[in-house]
Amino acid sequence: MFQRKSNWLKTFLVCSAVLLLFTVTAFGTEGETAEVTSNMYATFWSLVPPLVAIILALITKEVFSSLFVGIVTGALFYTNFNIKEAFIVMVTNETSGGILIFLVVLGVLVALMNKAGGSAAYGKWASSVIKTRKGALLSTFLLGVLVFVDDYFNCLTVGSVMRPVTDTHNVSRAKLAYIIDATAAPVCIIAPISSWAAAVSGVVEGYNGLELFIRSIPYNFYALLTLVTMITLTLLNFDFGPMYLHEHNAQVKNDLFTTDARPFENAADTQVTGKGGVIDLVLPVIILIICCVIGMIYTGGFFDGVPFVDAFAGCDASIALALGSIAALILTFIMYIPRRVLKFHEFMECLPEGFRAMVPAILILTFAWTLSGITGLLGADVFVAGILQNSTGVLNVMLPVIVFLIAVFLAFSTGTSWGTFGILLPIVVPILDPSSELMVITVAATLAGAVAGDHCSPISDTTIMASTGAQCDHINHVSTQLPYAIMVAAVSAVNYVLTAIIQNWIINLPIAIVSMILVIFIARKVYKPKEL
Repeated sequence: MFQRKSNWLKTFLVCSAVLLLFTVTAFGTEGETAEVTSNMYATFWSLVPPLVAIILALITKEVFSSLFVGIVTGALFYTNFNIKEAFIVMVTNETSGGILIFLVVLGVLVALMNKAGGSAAYGKWASSVIKTRKGALLSTFLLGVLVFVDDYFNCLTVGSVMRPVTDTHNVSRAKLAYIIDATAAPVCIIAPISSWAAAVSGVVEGYNGLELFIRSIPYNFYALLTLVTMITLTLLNFDFGPMYLHEHNAQVKNDLFTTDARPFENAADTQVTGKGGVIDLVLPVIILIICCVIGMIYTGGFFDGVPFVDAFAGCDASIALALGSIAALILTFIMYIPRRVLKFHEFMECLPEGFRAMVPAILILTFAWTLSGITGLLGADVFVAGILQNSTGVLNVMLPVIVFLIAVFLAFSTGTSWGTFGILLPIVVPILDPSSELMVITVAATLAGAVAGDHCSPISDTTIMASTGAQCDHINHVSTQLPYAIMVAAVSAVNYVLTAIIQNWIINLPIAIVSMILVIFIARKVYKPKEL
């Protein structure tokens, strides 16, 4: 009994801290920070705070304290080491409330599906249909490709649906997190109907943003080669680096986590009290997808006469996901209660349970957003933009790869791919001939670099979401995914040099795919794992 009260007390304190942070964030005065002029504005020092957080996270294997140290460092830099003003900067930074609502509601929906028995029923059905590990991995990949509307939604939905299946076939949580992450942003950035396409279209002024986005898809090598890599590694049953250890332990020792850090180990121990079947997992997920899509076109003005594609381009993904998830929760209530799948009090018990499950992700996201905001206040975007503008004098053949590498560095440092292409695209597009194929290639290189850097960064919100969806320790996910992401980024960079010369995707895309597969075969031939 004492242990139970202690756990509730800890949960209450953490939730109170989160709510206090949100409250201060929402009502903080921006005017107090606007008067500060940093001596480090738009210099290399503006990139130091996120680099401090990233390095500490990789060294200490602990993300909360690392992000906090990065935030404090950035606040001190911004206020010229004035401690009082630094505190004000830290607590008045904005957060995306819609995404947080979506996270909480999705946590509640997962808890409901577990308690109703839908997840257990689906796991039994899928296990009878999916007989092999390769089948489980490829099924997870396929679902990730199908859920292309939004990367946040992709990460958490694919994780909650496929986790019982991959666990049955002894797929490590790190490998599941990698598959989820590799089918989130890389799929969304090549899907014309997605929140990412809308974001890209919105930052390109003076051009048909959606048309430019579609033309860039065949040149988005990092996204396309990430998908090729995942399929190839699965078919070859090959892993290397830290991922090999995780997969070996999962298959040989039946240990899905490998490390002592396993914050979600008991997350699936929700007591099943309902009488649900497969439909009680599948239908809520379908409802959630439909409601989120409707939310997107609604916020884009579709019901006010705006064309469907334009509505997607002008949608507010944060608000749309919040509205869609709340609507899905209400419809799930209507679906469960009249059929007596769950009793009313059992349904209500899932509300705090789902919230508690999402507290770690909410805390990490809040810290990551705060750090990103402070990095923006320090003028990191201005500093990087200056580097890019000074690089336009180089030969055209090197411009796409230079933009790609800058985008990788900026996204890695700030943890945001949207912010990266939001900074770089308005610089890249005007300096190139709008009718040239080189502009399309350079735009694609910008988008590809943004996703690549985002994949490598431990402070990326998408990476955090993938860890949460797979219920994998965040640092484990980052450390196991990093070698794969670096390999794909290196092959992409080489192909951007070649593409700037040929400038024909019909030729360049097959070359990129073949070179990626060739590199994987070479790695398989050369790599010799340590004896375990």
